[in-house]
Amino acid sequence: MGLEPKNLESSIPVPSVQELASLKLETVPSRYTRDDMDSIIGTVPSDKTLRVPLIDMAKLVDSESQETELQKFHAACKEWGIFQLINHGVSDESLRNMNKQAQEFFDLPLKEKKRWAQKPGSLEGYGQAFVTSEEQKLEWSDMIFLKALPNEDRNLEIWPENPPKFRESLDRYSQDMRQIAVALTRFMAMGLGIESQELYDAYEEGQYQIRMNYYPPCPQPERVMGLTPHVDIPGFALLLDCGDTPGLQVLKDDHWVFVEPLDGAIVVNMGQITEILSNGLYKAPEHRAVVNKSKERRSIVSFCYPNLSFKVGPAKELIKLGSPPLYKTVTVEEYIGCFFNRKLEVPFIDAMKI
Repeated sequence: MGLEPKNLESSIPVPSVQELASLKLETVPSRYTRDDMDSIIGTVPSDKTLRVPLIDMAKLVDSESQETELQKFHAACKEWGIFQLINHGVSDESLRNMNKQAQEFFDLPLKEKKRWAQKPGSLEGYGQAFVTSEEQKLEWSDMIFLKALPNEDRNLEIWPENPPKFRESLDRYSQDMRQIAVALTRFMAMGLGIESQELYDAYEEGQYQIRMNYYPPCPQPERVMGLTPHVDIPGFALLLDCGDTPGLQVLKDDHWVFVEPLDGAIVVNMGQITEILSNGLYKAPEHRAVVNKSKERRSIVSFCYPNLSFKVGPAKELIKLGSPPLYKTVTVEEYIGCFFNRKLEVPFIDAMKI
């Protein structure tokens, strides 16, 4: 039988994992248990090769330190595809406010959260993403997913009005994440040696989507996944860890490495748009989330896309240097359509290859 494409633009309603965890079960229901769990390798304090790189935005901006920090940035994008960003220009107040609103939302009674539940045919709202069958293994997490920018993309029917400052905080936070993404395009262009203005403008006018994740404590954390291993498809994903409980892991040299939470830092994760634009030089890494037996974890992820008419393809400057293009060129709108209507068993990046 041929592999059938799946439409991933909606998700089947499933039980709240937060409610399940509140029952204080001793074992995990079978629909959440995984048979494909492999060993988890965390960072080794004395071995810096297993530490996710740290990039200082202030040093990237400063003319005296820019060259050295840009080399670190370029190496991080090539070798890891992920790094922690500090001194990024977003205020601690904005980060704290969004963290507080996310916590207060997930602390609401289930009936109240369900006022903003996903509707048929849409991924937006409270629930779980990419559940396409009743037999599918489920992740040990709940989430709320909202389109934030541009303003006209917002579906305010599913933007929570409770907690009262949720909308106001998300509005500001999404603009702050756009500010980071736009700044990153400048340094990415410098690292690759490509024209920056078109890229800068595309992210200035781009799409920004926010996913807030809640990972409850789990009685058998070694048997479940908080978030299944995957690669992100936008240009960047910007993650705020809302606490000190590690959970995000990135695959590096066949080892799963924890991204240790760093207060005030934003985790920058390269997406496949960036991998394609760099003609494979910058990597979109595979990553996942694991859960904890006694501690909850929350995170806020901003998915950053160029505007819909931007051409996703290898940068022309890189092709002129003699490297053959490895990927097709399509608009962002075509690229997203291809992702949401694909065969799940085939890696998405392979569908983009020439």
